[in-house]
Amino acid sequence: MVDSQIVLQGQTIAYSCYAIVIILLIAWFGLNITKTGKDNKVKNALFYSFVTMLVVLGVSLHFVTYNTIPWASMDINRSEIKPDKVFNITVQNHQFILPSDKIIIKKGEKALFDVTSMDLTYGFGLFRADNSMVFQMQVVPGHRNDILWQFDYPGVYSIRSTEYSGPKGAQMILKDVVEIIEN
Repeated sequence: MVDSQIVLQGQTIAYSCYAIVIILLIAWFGLNITKTGKDNKVKNALFYSFVTMLVVLGVSLHFVTYNTIPWASMDINRSEIKPDKVFNITVQNHQFILPSDKIIIKKGEKALFDVTSMDLTYGFGLFRADNSMVFQMQVVPGHRNDILWQFDYPGVYSIRSTEYSGPKGAQMILKDVVEIIEN
């Protein structure tokens, strides 16, 4: 899977450029319709050509970036994918209860995190050492809460609650408990 940081950087650049073009078009249109005189008006054909170009560009941008979301194909074909490892995690009284002190996953393996809340709605997020998020999900009591993920890069990750569950929820951090190792 492509790392989510790379996807975010690429989409930030693409959508920022698209937004700048739209802002420039609106500014150009606004300046031209406020000018006085006959020759300073915007020609309909020119304006609608630009709008058509922006629509085509915007739709194309969505089609191009659709498959860059790293987890999309895995979610779509999830019923056909068997995880290499399953980790059953319980959350209760503002604490994560892991199956072991450290979760070890080999690079390239598909891991299923099956998280069960016994009392409140919590979040379950995996974070890099620089505190950027790899993934997260909401953990609702009485519902299936799981996420399937393939790790392509070695590293050490922390687990945090990403959902407000009261003042104690801010302390729900397990540092360096997930390790991705080389095969």
